[in-house]
Amino acid sequence: MARYTEDQIEQVRSANDIVEVIGASVRLKRSGSGYVGLCPFHNEKSPSFSVSPSRQMYKCFGCGAGGNVITFVMEYENYSFPEAMEYLAERVGISLPKKELSMQQKREENLRMTLVEINAKAARYYYATLKSPQGRLGYEYLRGRELTDETILRFGLGYAGQGGGELYRYLKKEGYDDAVLKETGLFKMDERGVYDKFWNRVMFPIMDANNRVIGFGGRVMGDAKPKYLNSPETKIFDKSRNLFGLNYAKQGKRKSFILCEGYMDVIALHQAGFTGAVASLGTAFTEQQANLLRRYTDEVLLTYDSDGAGVKAALRAIPILRRNGITGRVVHMDPYKDPDEFIKALGKDEFAKRIEEAENSFFFEISVLRKNYDIRDPEQRTKFIHEMARKLLVFGDKVQRDSYLEALSAKYTIPQDDLRRLVIRYSGMEPEGYREAMEEKRQESRRQKANKEPEGMGYTYQLFLSWLVDKPGLFAQVRKIIQVDDYCEEPYHRVAEMLYGQLEQGTPEPAKIINCFEDVTQQNAVAKMFQTTFDAEMNLRDQEKAINELALRIKEHSIEQKIRSLEDVNGLQSLIEQKKALQTPGKLHISLKDG
Repeated sequence: MARYTEDQIEQVRSANDIVEVIGASVRLKRSGSGYVGLCPFHNEKSPSFSVSPSRQMYKCFGCGAGGNVITFVMEYENYSFPEAMEYLAERVGISLPKKELSMQQKREENLRMTLVEINAKAARYYYATLKSPQGRLGYEYLRGRELTDETILRFGLGYAGQGGGELYRYLKKEGYDDAVLKETGLFKMDERGVYDKFWNRVMFPIMDANNRVIGFGGRVMGDAKPKYLNSPETKIFDKSRNLFGLNYAKQGKRKSFILCEGYMDVIALHQAGFTGAVASLGTAFTEQQANLLRRYTDEVLLTYDSDGAGVKAALRAIPILRRNGITGRVVHMDPYKDPDEFIKALGKDEFAKRIEEAENSFFFEISVLRKNYDIRDPEQRTKFIHEMARKLLVFGDKVQRDSYLEALSAKYTIPQDDLRRLVIRYSGMEPEGYREAMEEKRQESRRQKANKEPEGMGYTYQLFLSWLVDKPGLFAQVRKIIQVDDYCEEPYHRVAEMLYGQLEQGTPEPAKIINCFEDVTQQNAVAKMFQTTFDAEMNLRDQEKAINELALRIKEHSIEQKIRSLEDVNGLQSLIEQKKALQTPGKLHISLKDG
């Protein structure tokens, strides 16, 4: 990871106007002195995403995302800090010489680079083994699945031998230490020795969006369990944030992506010309994977297996896609189980027809629900209609809900007014048993809870620092009362130190302070410090009272922390007297009239 000087970071940030950068991906509308739009980081119907040209910062009041232009690129494009810097620098034609890393940073980056290097060598080793006499079993299996040599090479498929230690011995000869090899997740190490994690398996290299091998999947030859085995999570592999085949699927513009269940389905589809196919990595589809897909498409075709497990997987994925603003459609492959079987039996032209006929994901949910009831029986039919009414509550937009209501009324011969009355009835009460609607409510509640700082010192620091940015003219009063050392916790102390330095020079630049933090989570937290505000309805007197209460709380907490950390009693009396003096009227007072 390249590191940059503060001046370089600020040069790149200030040269990229945040409204222009965000406006290229989010439709923004002028609102007062700023801009608003629909948040790109969570699904919403009314805009809660705000961009401030003056502060060069953004904030979503729905999900809590916030930061400067570098933060946005990191979150939206899933870039690291250096990748975001390089992207923004190239955008405005800035050349970025790199700064030397610290020893710790060098060690961490060297380890990551070494892991990528080892994975690439392992992939080449597996491929070479597949093409050797020792890999005949794996090669015959892949050829039996009708994969061409070209496809095998394109996806770098390989074979892990039957000995259980070949890869380890190879990499040891290449000069790698056990401590590094342990970090790859490719080996088991215990008191008995070191063993290859993968053996007697066809190997599927897992690549990230930049074509780097970050992990592996292995399909066993024979009846051993588990049938498929995946790399554990490592410093370079997070399965919940990656998709198999995305490195190829993202190339070029396409109307939709195809979401599959397994590696072979993705490879078979690509070989047949359906190059938008991807698969989750041995786990249920995740919110992070949906967020990743949303960067490339707004429609996903679900091709999960047509068995019971596949239907359940589709039913889990559909609400996730919906929450992330992605339209879902379900491709029916009956009488075949999966895309691989379907294409082998009927060919790619027939599969293309099935794509054209793909079912609206909500209608699919209703059709699955329908199978639970015998609608020839009046009681069962009544229950089904009631469940259908509950399901319609997933649509917060009335026009969209009415459109689906009309379609379902026609399809299941239900009077529109009757179904509408049921929907209205259930919208006004707690819809027991309505799992999806309640899950969406829980998701939103969790988001809001996560974004609401508890009423502790962190929240106090946030309010006070944000207020300082809003009213920099009062800094002359503040610095006499609240010093940098009074912010006892990190990252508030570090942020206060930088903000006080800026205020000493005259003008606060919160977006510049965010530059000093490379992790997106930290950037969000710092941005939050400058976007926490008092109630707009408060009058000047109430604001002044609130601000002085905050200052008193910060000062008292600071003194208490100093008392706790005393190593001798010499300064105790002084601190106790300082704390007592705070209660003296007028001793601590900040006047808004003077600002």
